[in-house]
Amino acid sequence: MIPDYYNTIEKTSIAEFKDRGSKFIAYTFPVDSVIAFKERLAEVKKEHPKATHHCFAYRIGLDGNNFRVSDDGEPSGSAGRPILGQIDSKQVTNILIIVVRYFGGTLLGVPGLIHAYKTAASLALQVTPVIQKPVEVNYTLQFDYTMMNDVMTIIKQCNCTVIRQEMQLFCRLDIGIPRNRLEEVLFRLKDIRGIETEKSLQPQ
Repeated sequence: MIPDYYNTIEKTSIAEFKDRGSKFIAYTFPVDSVIAFKERLAEVKKEHPKATHHCFAYRIGLDGNNFRVSDDGEPSGSAGRPILGQIDSKQVTNILIIVVRYFGGTLLGVPGLIHAYKTAASLALQVTPVIQKPVEVNYTLQFDYTMMNDVMTIIKQCNCTVIRQEMQLFCRLDIGIPRNRLEEVLFRLKDIRGIETEKSLQPQ
């Protein structure tokens, strides 16, 4: 059963952890797609071109199936998995954590690496506010421009999210409706004559 709310972040944060000369810099990013993840990773690699490793983990969506981890050359299971473990311990989604490592000359061993990546990710999460967002169901609305005020009133009162809009004589709005207010919103929209509502294939 899908919950009505989920935990995520909306701000980027950074934290640092040092162990025996090695420096681990952890970044948290809000991401809602693989494209957004690739953009953030490219930014961090550009900012730290001389780092030894750029390890990461992300979790996107509500079904728990869209996640990825990378050890980026560290021993298998010593970086990405510990980072993902911190994400899951906070029960957050739509989040990316990248931990950049500058090697300090002393090998830490697998247990040491697991501890370092886990700690860096944990420190970054501690300074990132976790927020609760409603689970949304996406709908496409089509209507005459004269109905705009009535439609926008419902959207604002019911805390819907406007994803995309095309405003001409005939308007098209892609909106996210909070799952726990879906029946109410659709009922109120149907009261407006001439509006077309269609469920989008892509759920939030």
